[in-house]
Amino acid sequence: MIVVHHLNNSRSQRILWLLEELGLEYEIKRYQRDPRTMLAPPELKAVHPLGKSPVITDGDLVVAESGAIAEYLVERHGEGRLRPAAGTPARLRYTHFLHYAEGSAMPPLLLKLVFDKVENSPMPFFVKPIARGIAQKVKGSFVLPQIALHLGYLEAELGKHPWFTGEEFTAADIQLSFPLEAAASRGGLDGKYPNLSDFLERIHARPAYQRALERGGKYEIGKA
Repeated sequence: MIVVHHLNNSRSQRILWLLEELGLEYEIKRYQRDPRTMLAPPELKAVHPLGKSPVITDGDLVVAESGAIAEYLVERHGEGRLRPAAGTPARLRYTHFLHYAEGSAMPPLLLKLVFDKVENSPMPFFVKPIARGIAQKVKGSFVLPQIALHLGYLEAELGKHPWFTGEEFTAADIQLSFPLEAAASRGGLDGKYPNLSDFLERIHARPAYQRALERGGKYEIGKA
């Protein structure tokens, strides 16, 4: 039996969604973030040394990292579903976007979250103007332009095809959902990006996405 070690408000939500799309049976073991630090609890280190989510176990096998989990589930249990045929241009796009999601799209969004916290965290009054100035400078000169660069790229890609890989929905679309939902929550994804906004509406309407939310529980991407 596949067990998803599921941290609230985390990337593990899209693993639940992938499992629902594949129609696989699975169990959920739940973990809660520390309300002060928002970090995962130490119990997750008993599953994997990094102590992060998502992690799945499938029998004696432990798989960590969203992209690796997605590849494992589709290859081991997908029976040809949710990925294009090997050797096709669509398969190359699939591989690109499956890894692009965390390797390129997500880092500037994480930087924005960090510098937002620096800018707004309580601190001595004589330090706050300096910290705020540094945070605003980094965001304005690097972080926000990088987010805009990636959103523009993804917007253009969805102008070519209905899904990121092409005509068919794949696990790469599931993988990209997290950075795009994060961008919609806190990264500037708004009406200027109609293709991306439409993508989010379409994935949110999918029955498997809804079932994953029902099983996974309350999901607030802005806190992830």
